[in-house]
Amino acid sequence: MSLGFLVRERRILVCVGSGGVGKTTTAAAFALAGARAGRRTLVMTIDPAKRLANSLGLAHLEHEEQRVPDEKIAAVGARSGGSLHAMMLDQKRAFDEIADRYLPDPEARARLGRNRIYQQMSSTLAGSHEYAAMAKLWAVSREGRYDLIILDTPPTENALDFLDAPERLVGAVDSPALQWFARLYFQHSLKVLGMGGAFVLKRLARFVGSRFLEDVGQFVGENGALLEGFRERARDVQALLRGSDVGFVLVCSPEPLSIEEALYFNRRLAEQHMSLGGFVVNRVHPRGPDAVGRAELIDLLGERPELRGFAGDDEVQVAADLDRTYRDFQALADIDARQIARLATATSGAPHVEVPLFDRDIYDVEGLALINEHLVA
Repeated sequence: MSLGFLVRERRILVCVGSGGVGKTTTAAAFALAGARAGRRTLVMTIDPAKRLANSLGLAHLEHEEQRVPDEKIAAVGARSGGSLHAMMLDQKRAFDEIADRYLPDPEARARLGRNRIYQQMSSTLAGSHEYAAMAKLWAVSREGRYDLIILDTPPTENALDFLDAPERLVGAVDSPALQWFARLYFQHSLKVLGMGGAFVLKRLARFVGSRFLEDVGQFVGENGALLEGFRERARDVQALLRGSDVGFVLVCSPEPLSIEEALYFNRRLAEQHMSLGGFVVNRVHPRGPDAVGRAELIDLLGERPELRGFAGDDEVQVAADLDRTYRDFQALADIDARQIARLATATSGAPHVEVPLFDRDIYDVEGLALINEHLVA
C-alpha cells in the first residue's frame, strides 16, 4: 500500500501522534516526496531538536521559511518545478503575529508584551503550543505560496492534545473568572463588587499578589479585540482542518498502546468530520525467511564486518547465538504483524503503510528517500 496519493492530491498534511513515534521524520519524508513530485512544498515543525534541519541539510531552522538547497533534492531525484522549504515555529512570535493583526496601536501592543498574563498565555499555558501551530498553519495556507504544506505537530504525551488545544485556549479566555476581572478593571471600583466580591478579591490578592490581579484585569479589559481575534482564529482553524484538501496522517509504532491511541484519534477525527489521510506505522520489525541455516549464519560472519568481531575462536557458538537472536526478531515481527492487522481490521482497511526498523540512522536526505520507498512508492 502507498500514501503517494496524499502527496499528489492534498494541499495540507497534518502528522499527528504521541511523542517518540517518528512524526518529525515522517513529516520530512512526506515533504521530500512533495518536492520530488514537482510541488512547492513547506514542512513546518514544532520540535526544537535539530533532527529535521540536519536531515534536510540545514544548519538550523527559524520562524521564517528557509529553502532547502535544490542540489539536495536533485541528488535523490526530483521533477522540475518542485521546491522544499522548512521552518520551525516560534510560539511567542506566532502569538505576536495575531496580536499585530488585531491590535494596530503600537502602544497597546507594547503594554500587551509587558503583561504577564499574555506572556504566560503565549508561552506556557496548556494548549498554547498547539494553538500557535494551527494559527500559523492557517496564516501560511491563506497566502497560497505553497502547493503542499506539511505540519509536524508538537510532541505530546497524548496526540489528542492537538485537536483539543483551540477549545481549551478559547475556554480559558472566555472563563467567567476572567470576565469578572474585566468588569472590575473597567469600573475601577470595589464598590460594584459588593462586600462579598471585595472580600474574595482581597483574599485572592494575599495569595497571588495585587499586581497579578491588575495584570489579569488589564489583559482582559484592554484587549477585547485581541481576545475576539483568538476566538476568530480558532474558528478559522477548525474550518480549515475540515477542508477536503486536508489529510491527517496518524503516525504510530506497532506497540499496542500506540496502536490504541491511533485508533482513538481516528474515532475523534470522524466525530469532528475531519479527513483521515492514512496511517504510518514506524519501526516495524521486518520478517525474514522462516529458517536460516547455521552454515549461512557462519558465512555471514565473513561477509558482515560488524559480525566478524564477535566470532572469536568459536564460530559455531557465535552462529548459535545469532540463530537465537534471529528467532527473537522473528517473534517480534510476528507480534508487530498482529498489531498492524488489528489496526487494519478496526479501520476497515483504511490506507496504511509500514516503515521498517532500519539498520541505519535516518539523518540525511538519502535516508528520507529510503523512507519514501515505503511511504509513497
